[in-house]
Amino acid sequence: MFNLFKKVLGKTNEAIKEVAPEKKKSIDKEEFEDILLEADVNYELVERLLEGLPEKINRVQAFNSLISVFQYKADWKESDAKPFVEMIIGVNGAGKTTTIAKLAYRYTQKGRKVILGAGDTFRAAAIEQLSRWADKLGLPIIATKQGHDPSAVVYDTIESAKAKGYDNVIIDTAGRLHTQTNLSEELKKMIRVADKALPGAPHRKMLILDGTQGSSSINQAKAFNEMIGIDGIIITKLDGTAKGGSVLSIANELKMPIFYIGTGEQPEDLIDFKANAYVNTILDEIFL
Repeated sequence: MFNLFKKVLGKTNEAIKEVAPEKKKSIDKEEFEDILLEADVNYELVERLLEGLPEKINRVQAFNSLISVFQYKADWKESDAKPFVEMIIGVNGAGKTTTIAKLAYRYTQKGRKVILGAGDTFRAAAIEQLSRWADKLGLPIIATKQGHDPSAVVYDTIESAKAKGYDNVIIDTAGRLHTQTNLSEELKKMIRVADKALPGAPHRKMLILDGTQGSSSINQAKAFNEMIGIDGIIITKLDGTAKGGSVLSIANELKMPIFYIGTGEQPEDLIDFKANAYVNTILDEIFL
C-alpha cells in the first residue's frame, strides 16, 4: 500500500523536496507551512493545521495534525442490495468512464456479475468509450444513441440486472456543469427512475474528482452535492500532479468518505484510500 501511495504522490513529493531538500528529525513551523502550501493545501486549512504546533515540529506532531483532517464521521453507505446500483457522477474529463471500468474490474475480480449503463447520452464519445471498456472487460452494457433519454438507460439497465441476476450495476451520467439547471433536473430524474426500477436505488452516488484540479475541484463537489447529495468520492489523476495535498482540502471541506484513488490508466489501477498511508507517504519525504 505504501509503495502504491508513493507512486500516486510521486510528483507531490518531488515538489516537497524543492522546498525541503533534506529530511530532518524536526522542521521549523514556517518550513512546514511552505511544504503544505506547495502541495496545494488551501491557505485557511494550513493556518488551522499549524495552530497549536510548536516552533519546531517532529514527525509525530506533524502526523497528528494532518490526520486530524480525516477525523470526521463519514457514512460509507454500504448495502446488501442485489443488484447494488451505483451512479457515477462528475464533470467531463474527470475520468468517469475509466473509473467505471476500474470499479467494474474490481467487482469482477471478487466474482461478482457486473452490468454497465451508458447514461451519459449527451456525448456520443462517452457512449463509445464506455462500450469499448465493456467489450474489453467482457461485460454487458445497456446503451442507446446520443440524445436519447438517459433515464430510460437507467431503467433498462436495472431491469436487465434484476432479470439476469447481476450483483452490481454501474451507471455513467453526464457532467456538463455549465448547463447546471438542465443537468440537475436530468440527474434528479435518473435517481427517481432508478428508485422506481428498484426501491432504494441508486444505493451509492459516487463523485469523481480530478486530482490535477487541486482544491478547485471542491466547488464542483459542492455543486453536485447540492443537486443530488453525494455519498462518496473517488480521486483520479493524482499521479500526474504535484497537488497531492489537495486531498486534505477536499476531506476538510466536504467531510465525505474518500473511497478510492486512481493510480493510472489500466483497469487494475484503483486503490483503497487509507488516510494513514496517505499522510505517512507525505511525511516520509520530510522527516528522517
